[in-house]
Amino acid sequence: MLAVGIGYYAPTAGTVPVPLWPLYADSAVAVALGTIALLSLVPTVRRGDRVIDAPVSRGLAYLQTVAFVWLVQFGLWPLVSLNLAFGEYVAAPDAWIYYWGVLGTHLCFVGLALLFPAFGRTTRGALALALALVVGNVVFDYAIGYHPPLLYEPGPLLAGATLAIGVGAVWLASRSFRRLSEGE
Repeated sequence: MLAVGIGYYAPTAGTVPVPLWPLYADSAVAVALGTIALLSLVPTVRRGDRVIDAPVSRGLAYLQTVAFVWLVQFGLWPLVSLNLAFGEYVAAPDAWIYYWGVLGTHLCFVGLALLFPAFGRTTRGALALALALVVGNVVFDYAIGYHPPLLYEPGPLLAGATLAIGVGAVWLASRSFRRLSEGE
């Protein structure tokens, strides 16, 4: 899935400054962050311990929170972005990929994210960082114009919906994760 995401953004990535690629290739970055968060569980699983007993740290709390928010936000984002131009996407020659394939794979992001609260933690700082990234990403995509490749020019409706989805994802993270305590 990561390779497909990178392949989607690669043809247009040359128009984006390299340091900003993580904000541009948001779906691919969501999968990468989720993968790294899951890889942090490998030592726990190899020891035969339960995933819910995996070690926790401030760094992991930040990773797990941002990965969760990015997976939820960009798992739900295509429901809005593609349906704002429903006719163009379902009439496209590769509609199975451009519409149904994108929706199906991206909704899997949400399912993956919903596993994270079972083993992850969050902090106020991690939630604040996630919120700042959500807002920064909306500014980057829609105010500056580095939005993902779409079959139409997005407007304020998609920008507002993207912000709402992102803020909702941060709220969901704040309600779903256990807080990292001082001793952890």
